[in-house]
Amino acid sequence: MKKMAITITMLLIIGSIYAQTHSAEDILINADAVVNAPQDQEISLKMTLTDKGGNEKVREIKMYQKGDETRLIRFLSPADQKGVSFLSLPDDVQYLYLPAFHKVRRIASHIKNDNFAGTDFSYDDMSASKYAEEYDATLLDKTDDLYILELIPKQGVEKNYSKLKMWARQDNFYPVKVEFYDKNSTLWKLFESRNIKKNGKYWVASEAEMTDLKKQHSTKMIIDKVELDKGLADNIFTKRNLKRVK
Repeated sequence: MKKMAITITMLLIIGSIYAQTHSAEDILINADAVVNAPQDQEISLKMTLTDKGGNEKVREIKMYQKGDETRLIRFLSPADQKGVSFLSLPDDVQYLYLPAFHKVRRIASHIKNDNFAGTDFSYDDMSASKYAEEYDATLLDKTDDLYILELIPKQGVEKNYSKLKMWARQDNFYPVKVEFYDKNSTLWKLFESRNIKKNGKYWVASEAEMTDLKKQHSTKMIIDKVELDKGLADNIFTKRNLKRVK
């Protein structure tokens, strides 16, 4: 009876631990959900590009997002970048507007991994997307506060990255760090989200930075103003609106 009681106790403990452990897929789905939780977002932010010599270029940007698949990004300054706009739509459709050419062009698949407007983000990085739709996840480890995942592109998904490594908070699943590895499995880029705080009922990172470790170049974004659940109109996310320089 004593041995049976010990066995039952151990099974209950193991069962409790198992019940508290999320699968890698669940963690990734929740990470997507917490980042894209607002119905819509209007964000004003400052972007600082820093090269290996410490030289900086500062840009002002307005970003609009609706749901988790639609995003418009527009440069407000400096003058030589003003009006450059990027539109990301469902089904991996992307458009770019360059004021100098007065023309909206669709971004072809073979350049989606190119850098966007001199930043350290590719067009693909800047699009509204969900990791869980594009990557298969494996839970590598857990710390006291974080889940550590390895992400491999799903079969048929074309990426410039052979794999990603993600650190997501255990309390709210917010991804705080992502490492991007090139086709040779060498660490290439590092993305970090900082100052993650509650804004109403949503978690929002007020600062984010992408670093290209090969070029020793970084792009930091700091939010000046964020408005959530404004009821943004669908006509904001159109090719016609892409050309509206403000």
